[in-house]
Amino acid sequence: MNEELKYEAAFAELQTIVRRMENDELDIDQISEQLKRAQQLIKFCKNKLTQTEEDIKKILAEGKE
Repeated sequence: MNEELKYEAAFAELQTIVRRMENDELDIDQISEQLKRAQQLIKFCKNKLTQTEEDIKKILAEGKE
């Protein structure tokens, strides 16, 4: 996945995929492709949130020293 991708952009793209699926805007060929992309985006967002949480905990721990 593109290292330049930002969380907000990934989340927005994921929301677009979900909306298109809910509105039956995808044909059968697009569904598989979009599901794969959604999985990549979910993984990216999850990793970004986990890393941010770890960074915050580290900063807070350093502040208590």
